[in-house]
Amino acid sequence: MSSPPASVRIDKWLWAARFFKTRALASRACALGRVQSNGIKCKPAREVHPGDPIRVENEGGIFEIEILAVSEMRGPAPVAQALYRETETSRASRLKLAEERKAMQQIFPLPERRPSKRDRRRIIQFRGRG
Repeated sequence: MSSPPASVRIDKWLWAARFFKTRALASRACALGRVQSNGIKCKPAREVHPGDPIRVENEGGIFEIEILAVSEMRGPAPVAQALYRETETSRASRLKLAEERKAMQQIFPLPERRPSKRDRRRIIQFRGRG
């Protein structure tokens, strides 16, 4: 067996750590500047090492993490969570944001069904685009 790599591409690591469902999505997030290493936006091919601080923005929120181990293989969730450690401030802010989102859903519930064709026409007319 070979030893684990000392460094790995950041898009591969983000995919292996389960921050994104596909490596292409991880690569796109890097290209759009949603992934930062040491406060600098990084390209998908940037090498990451254990101990590097990373900031990741995805649909789950903003994660500020420290890399504990590198891996090129995507494994089960408990193995993926062992690859990094999230800061306490990051975890607290994500939980607060989730609570706010939940409260907003109670105030403004989602519609029970999709708008019908008639409803869509009325929406377009109301917005003044028709």
